[in-house]
Amino acid sequence: MSNALQLPIINLASTDRFSTANSIRKACIDHGFFYLVNHGVDEELVKKVFEQSSNFFSFPIEEKMKLAIKNHRGYTALYAEKLDTALTTKGDSKETFYVGPLADGLNQWPLEEDLPSWRSTMETYHQKVLSAGTKLLPLIALSLKLDEDFFGEVGALNEPLGFIRLLHYPGSGDLDSSSEEIYGASAHSDYGMITLLMTDGVPGLQICREKSKQPRVWEDVPSMSGAFVVNIGDMMERWTNCLFRSTLHRVLPPRQERYSVAFFMDPSKDCIVECLESCCSEARPPRL
Repeated sequence: MSNALQLPIINLASTDRFSTANSIRKACIDHGFFYLVNHGVDEELVKKVFEQSSNFFSFPIEEKMKLAIKNHRGYTALYAEKLDTALTTKGDSKETFYVGPLADGLNQWPLEEDLPSWRSTMETYHQKVLSAGTKLLPLIALSLKLDEDFFGEVGALNEPLGFIRLLHYPGSGDLDSSSEEIYGASAHSDYGMITLLMTDGVPGLQICREKSKQPRVWEDVPSMSGAFVVNIGDMMERWTNCLFRSTLHRVLPPRQERYSVAFFMDPSKDCIVECLESCCSEARPPRL
């Protein structure tokens, strides 16, 4: 049995930056997750992204496989991925589509005549969420007792890497009946810097704050309308000398169809990541 969790709410538009930074610090130490509101991504745009995501995933599998993943862009089919490799099940019950950085020419796109405005909708969303993440990082820097321009000064924002991942979890009635315990997304942590997740409100997301303890205790993360669910990734955990936690999370197989959109934000390729001095001390030496 899991418990419902009330995550901290961070207001990106707050004028009290130091109070906001302190709230982020507490959230990232205690949970590794928080809600982000007043982030500047328009509700109408979010609605269009979910509509376009549904339009694509409703295509026949043979049409979707024409855009099968390459260069970490494109479509992955149901059960093609298993995030928790310790499981013996066939794979996670989700299908996905990746859109990466817009300038490198590696993205795959459905034909405009098949899905009008699909590409332009995703490109606009990519730009808007990347902007929100770029505004959030100075507050994360302040939360780490750093200058708010730290991530810019170390080159993380020269050409930050942003990846959209559209996710579709079919409802349990649409899946093959099986005695296997199959998850929508099995237990994992994200490997990058930060993730900004938008969901359609259908429950299923859970986190485990103490990933090294057994048995694991899972807590439900309720959806908050219009808010991003932000979490810390493995790279940021390493950057902060494990002060901020990259929390284990999973998605239960939903009883009804579920859609979500994750945005993974990573620093520029040439940014050097090493333990921050502000996160190290005699009592907490850098972890190698």
